[in-house]
Amino acid sequence: MLRAVALVAALTILTPAADARAQEADDAWFGHDKALHFGASAAITMVGYAGASVVTDRRPTRRVAAVLLGLTAGVSKEVWDAFGAGDASWRDLAWDVIGTATGVLVAAGIDWVYQRLSQPSVADAR
Repeated sequence: MLRAVALVAALTILTPAADARAQEADDAWFGHDKALHFGASAAITMVGYAGASVVTDRRPTRRVAAVLLGLTAGVSKEVWDAFGAGDASWRDLAWDVIGTATGVLVAAGIDWVYQRLSQPSVADAR
C-alpha cells in the first residue's frame, strides 16, 4: 500500500514536469510564433510612442508610455493564454520584451532624427 501511494505521489509530481518538457520541445526559441510576438510588440510599442507624442513633448514620458503599452499587450496575451485561450509561454513573453525594447528604440531614434532635421541650422539663421 505504501508503495502504491509513493508511486502515485511520484507520478503526480513528475507529470507536470514531463508536460512542461514536452511543451518546451514544441516551443522553439525561433519559431514562427516568436516572430509574430516580436513584430506585434514592436509595432504596438511604436504606435504607443507616436500616440504619446501627440499628448506630450517630454521624450521620457513618451518612452515610458510606449514601453507600458507594449509590455501590457504582451503580458495580457500570455495571461489570456494561461487561462485556456492558448499555450502560455515564457519564450513568447521574452520575445514580447525584445520586441518592446526594439520598438521603443526605433521610435525614439525616428523621433531624434526628426527633431534634428526639423530644427533650423546655424547656417539657416545667417
